[in-house]
Amino acid sequence: MKITKMQGLGNDYIYVNCLEETVADPAALARKISDRHFGVGSDGLVLIMPCEEADFRMRMYNADGSEAEMCGNASRCVGKYIHDRGLSDKTEISLMTGAGIKILKLAVKDGVTETVRVDMGEPELEGAKIPVNVSGNPVVGAAVEAKGQPFRMTCVSMGNPHAVIFVDDADSFDVHGVGAEIEVNPLFPRKTNVEFVTVKDRTHLRMRVWERGSGETLACGTGACATLVATVLNGLCDKKAVLELNGGPLTVEWDTETNHVFQEGPAEFVFDAEYDA
Repeated sequence: MKITKMQGLGNDYIYVNCLEETVADPAALARKISDRHFGVGSDGLVLIMPCEEADFRMRMYNADGSEAEMCGNASRCVGKYIHDRGLSDKTEISLMTGAGIKILKLAVKDGVTETVRVDMGEPELEGAKIPVNVSGNPVVGAAVEAKGQPFRMTCVSMGNPHAVIFVDDADSFDVHGVGAEIEVNPLFPRKTNVEFVTVKDRTHLRMRVWERGSGETLACGTGACATLVATVLNGLCDKKAVLELNGGPLTVEWDTETNHVFQEGPAEFVFDAEYDA
């Protein structure tokens, strides 16, 4: 099987062009191929597929084999793959995801995609639809406990659930201990991603993310979007900000007139290979 490894701010996935390849059991392949010691090593598996309702379809699987609805970094990489590998010459691509159709706008120079801006759609703020077993619309300042400590979280769905927690110093915070407990907290029927955020100023945020099904990753596009929305809801930042993730900066904007959230950042090829599936 031909595979391609790509990364968006260090959030790395294995990509398979399913216009040419067939993956019989994506969940099993995701678990095997993502292992960083016995496999290729990645945060998960992404399938690029044909689609009748949009230009292409993306299905993505976390490293534990669970299927996720959406990933901002992966969608940027899919956009670059589609254009730079000649699957389409469009610079605006509609992509079907588990969270609906997303629009990718590619910044192309000399035939190479440099950055991708993704319309991530509208944030879901109603507790029951995120889903989180906390009433509210929005869910701001909800109580949650982990590692014997109380925390306050703001919950947002960007097609997948997020719990955003503000901390004094994200760099030194126990992301692994607290994140792992909150991910599987019974408050979240489908588990949750957890973002730990320090507000630097009104246009700069520092964020670390514990991704549902993968653990801490270097970046999370949906998490960055959820974080900006949560920070705006708490009155702590402007509607456009740069988020400093472990893998680098990501620009996120919440256009409250249309209620759409946009994220823009890089996508890079790492290598191509043949994998014995």
